[in-house]
Amino acid sequence: MRLGINLSIDVTKLDKSRFYKGKKGTYAKLTCFVDTEETSQYGDNGTITQEVSKEDRENGVKLPILGNAKVFWKDGQSGQQSQVRQPQQNNQNNGYDDVPDSIPF
Repeated sequence: MRLGINLSIDVTKLDKSRFYKGKKGTYAKLTCFVDTEETSQYGDNGTITQEVSKEDRENGVKLPILGNAKVFWKDGQSGQQSQVRQPQQNNQNNGYDDVPDSIPF
């Protein structure tokens, strides 16, 4: 399945000591966790952090969440492209028109 995902990060939270030099510039390795089945109260489908090495994980190092990910497009299961529904602005329902009454989160 192909996805279109918008990413947004707070660059001031990047740990610059984890940057590395490549052939064409300086890079930061990021990790994004995406759940296409669930959406947060803000319409996001995932979070973004800087990559943590196996050694750091074993030592309990945790880096801050840098931002979020929002799926805006999915490839349909039948091979047809489909748009992911975006919430509509509506002051009566905190900006979300088609939120069901029974949300699992």
